[in-house]
Amino acid sequence: MKKIVLPVIVAGSVLLLASCGESTPKEEQNNTTDSVTAAPPPVAIASVTPSPEFPNASLAVSAKGEKVGKDSAKVVFAFDVKNYELKMQTADNGTKLCNNSAQGQHIHFILDNQPYKALYEPKNEVTLANNTEHYLMAFLSRSYHESVKSKGAAVVYHFKIDEKGNLKKMDEPKTPMLFYSRPKGDYIGKDTTNLLLDYYVWNCQLGADSFKVKAEIANESKPTQTHTATLDKWEPKFIQNLGSGKCKVTLTLIDKTGKEVDGPLTTVSRNFNTLVQEPIKQ
Repeated sequence: MKKIVLPVIVAGSVLLLASCGESTPKEEQNNTTDSVTAAPPPVAIASVTPSPEFPNASLAVSAKGEKVGKDSAKVVFAFDVKNYELKMQTADNGTKLCNNSAQGQHIHFILDNQPYKALYEPKNEVTLANNTEHYLMAFLSRSYHESVKSKGAAVVYHFKIDEKGNLKKMDEPKTPMLFYSRPKGDYIGKDTTNLLLDYYVWNCQLGADSFKVKAEIANESKPTQTHTATLDKWEPKFIQNLGSGKCKVTLTLIDKTGKEVDGPLTTVSRNFNTLVQEPIKQ
């Protein structure tokens, strides 16, 4: 009898194990499917923690033009920086949780609202075509690229290059203007978590009953990842949950009725790229 019972128990055990083993892969498969199809979190705009202030920092600029070809001129810009140290790390750079320049504090040089150049020395030169008119916006930047917004920390320089390649300074603009700063370039890995949204307004103040900035944010690789906000306070923001892809931000200066402000440099778009996961090194 004992010889008969033992095979039956073993057979039953094998059958039971086989039966239990069938359900686990199905459950795992279902869980995997759920995680893959889960919708990404919506794009959001978040507040930025208060940054060190530089109330006495100041920036000034002078420029000289020199003919370098038949139809162009070299323009040399010299900046006067006071009460602000270039190439120094801003005190809270380690806790800001966004992209930070290893080279430290700098000047954002924005010519005609094109992508800025970071200046770690107070000088720059560009080559421009004759018979052209230009607006330079330059401001002091913290090491993590947030603009210093105190009075005197920025300058707008309006000039033209005449038909002979000479630089002529023009009247300072009096109309409201908007200059784009960040996001810019490529963001990889942890730098995609908090994308700094920063810009500079000129000749106007933002407010609930005054001028505002309309921000349109999109991941053009993922049409559902979009966000639009109207900003009535001039302060930096973080863009979150944008995901990986080819992205675009459009900023537009609007009046209290929601109408786009007339005048030069009141709307600007910038393309940039994000890659949430860092590539695996081979």
